[in-house]
Amino acid sequence: MKYKVKNRIWLEGDNGTFLGNGRIELLYHIHHTGSIKKAAKKLKMSYRKAWSLLDSMNKQAKEVYLIKSSGGSGGGGTEVTEAGLRAIENFKKLDQKCQHFLNEELKKMDF
Repeated sequence: MKYKVKNRIWLEGDNGTFLGNGRIELLYHIHHTGSIKKAAKKLKMSYRKAWSLLDSMNKQAKEVYLIKSSGGSGGGGTEVTEAGLRAIENFKKLDQKCQHFLNEELKKMDF
C-alpha cells in the first residue's frame, strides 16, 4: 500500500496565528477580486470573520498587507500590497518545501 503524508503549516507570532493556508487564500482572493466581501464569499466565510483574520495579520506583519479604500465615486475596494503578495509567495514556497521534505522522509520508512 502506498501512503501519503498530509500536513498543514501555519506561522505563529506572540499574539497567536499569523499566517496559515486560510489566511493566504483570503489574501490571494482579495488580490484577484479587489474585495474582502467577494473573497470571503468565495471562501464561504463571513465578512466579519475575514476582517478579523486580516486585521490580525496586519497587526502582526512587519509591513501592512492590505490597503482598504472607502466607497465614493470609485466604489472603494481593497488592495493587497507588495508585502502581502510576498507573503503569499513565501508561504506557498514554505508549504511546498515542507511537503517535499515529508514525502522524501516517508520514502525512507517502512510501515
